[in-house]
Formats: sequence, structure tokens, C-alpha cells
Amino acid sequence: MTDSHFTAYMYRLRYIERWSLMRNTTRESVAEHSYHVALLAHMLCEIGNRLFGRSLNADRAASMALFHDATEVFTGDIPTPVKHHNPKMLANFREIEAMAAERLLAMVPEPLRDVYEPLIIGSRPDAEQADLLKIVKAADLLDAYMKCLSELSSGNREFAVAKGQTETKLAALGMQEVDWFLTEMAPSFSKTLDELSE
Repeated sequence: MTDSHFTAYMYRLRYIERWSLMRNTTRESVAEHSYHVALLAHMLCEIGNRLFGRSLNADRAASMALFHDATEVFTGDIPTPVKHHNPKMLANFREIEAMAAERLLAMVPEPLRDVYEPLIIGSRPDAEQADLLKIVKAADLLDAYMKCLSELSSGNREFAVAKGQTETKLAALGMQEVDWFLTEMAPSFSKTLDELSE
């Protein structure tokens, strides 16, 4: 059996920086982002389950979220304005992303490959999987929104436009779980530690 470099590469997500085109008061790695998205995806599922009568698999959503940007270990974090500049550029990026996913999956030891394939490559979603993909997308956007709140509360106006754009995207999702989170939990991200401790 040959060495598997899969986990070693996953750990290198801590070296890939997000928000590279923007001035940041606090740097953020893709590894940090992946953890936050997993945390938020799990929470959104449980909000849906406990408050809105959904039957979402929170553990599966968290697993999906942990790997949602795994290919960035090869591609880096391409800023949204660059990636979405035009349809051809986005299509090319998606092709590169697919090749990166294949390369990463090939590093997973054979006995584990069927476990990680749907997390790295994805699979044709059934209804349950489609719901969880929406949750992960919502969590991804929420994490971007929290980053904007954090930067703005530190006096960094660089994130003002991004905050408005992210709010628009979150509203367009039309998800009760997201709306509840934004009302009940998101305001804390604008508070200082002293304010949180009161």
C-alpha cells in the first residue's frame, strides 16, 4: 500500500487565504472557513428541524460543508468578482475545479474512497441531498456575511458593498432557517467581547 497524501493536503487548506483582493483586519484561511460553514450548516439543519418541522440530516450537512471547498487546496480561493466575471470564465473554473476534485479523490485510500467521493466530487443529488446542498450554500453565504459584519465592526469599510450583496443573496434564498438565524443570532457578530459578556 502506498502513502496517501489526502489528509496532508486537507491540512494545507490552512495556508489558502480567503478574501485576497480585499483589505482585511483579520485574515481567514479556507480551513477556518470550512469549519465555520460546517458549524453553520449543522445549526441551520437543527433550526429547520426544531422550529420549522423539517427532517434534515445535520451531521451529513456538516460533513458536506467540511469538504465544500476542498479543491481550493489546488485551485486557491478565486475571488467571486474574478470567478463570475463572465460565463466562459466561470465554466473554465468549474472544469478546473472538477479536475482538482478528481486529483484529490485519487489520493484517498481505496477502502475509503466510496465514503469521500460524494463529499469531494459530489453525486447526482436525490431530494434529501438537494436540500442539504441548499443548506451548505446558505451556510457558505452566512459565513461570508459574518465576515462582513466582523470587518465592518472593526471599522473596515472595505466590506460594506460585500455585506449588501451578501444580504441580497441570503434574502433570495427564501429560507426560514436563514431568516431566523439572521434575526436571532447574527446580531451578536457586531458586538464587542465586553458587550457579549454583559
